[in-house]
Amino acid sequence: MNIFFNTDELLRLITNLYTLTGIRANILDVGGADICLDEWHLPFCTAMNSTPEGHQRCLDCDAREAKLCKKSGEVHYYRCHAGICEAIIPITSGGQTLAYLAFGQFLDTSPVEEQWKNTLATLDWYKGDKEILHSQFMQFRQYTQEEVDAFADLLKAMATYIMVEGMIHSTARSELQLLESYLEQHYMEKLSLSSISHQLNIGRTKLCALAKELSGGKTLTHLIAQRRVSAAKTLLAQTNLPISEVADSVGITDYNYFSKIFRSITGTTPSAYRKSKRTLAKKSNDT
Repeated sequence: MNIFFNTDELLRLITNLYTLTGIRANILDVGGADICLDEWHLPFCTAMNSTPEGHQRCLDCDAREAKLCKKSGEVHYYRCHAGICEAIIPITSGGQTLAYLAFGQFLDTSPVEEQWKNTLATLDWYKGDKEILHSQFMQFRQYTQEEVDAFADLLKAMATYIMVEGMIHSTARSELQLLESYLEQHYMEKLSLSSISHQLNIGRTKLCALAKELSGGKTLTHLIAQRRVSAAKTLLAQTNLPISEVADSVGITDYNYFSKIFRSITGTTPSAYRKSKRTLAKKSNDT
């Protein structure tokens, strides 16, 4: 499944939201990665991301929490690896999660120094100035749970609006496209009806029907052979590889079987095909 983001419209929407509420939201992809609509962060979060280790901790945290959100299908509240409050809301279509609306960089209403103490206990890896970090931590706004829930409800409505307006949409490849793409990428490997059925999660009967549709009424075996012969023709015409190596390169280790398959599909032998292509190329160069 390919997921597309209308970044201009999404940025406009979250910018308008910030103008009205003073709270920043963002979009994460289905894996929890920031799609980078808005690079703004409070100084504390900038400091967390300023080192490779800190940046990786942020990425891992977002990915982990996105999985939990996807599993629940509901608003997911959590504290990030550095103790900052965050929340994400799934953006779904047809019951499938495509992305997340995220908001965060705030603290709850418990004593701020107590929250800082808990955060400090997790920052043994951080080599920067902890006093500066403390002053940056104190810049976070505090929100009551009631305020956070109200904002989450607003973002739920916004998630629906995003889908209705087509700001995020998916294009799932058809089963025909899946089979065609799979053979394109794996024709040189050992293939069977069973292995392809397992890899694509398509039943064997359905797979045979798809192969018949793609090959003009032929079998899956013939479809695989067609793809291999097509690749072999390119190698025969453009390289000096021995025919046995050409056969091996396209997934057929038996030279005799390769010659038989090649002739059944092209009407000529591999050596004759190569000779004819080189004769044509020579004539073309001579003229």
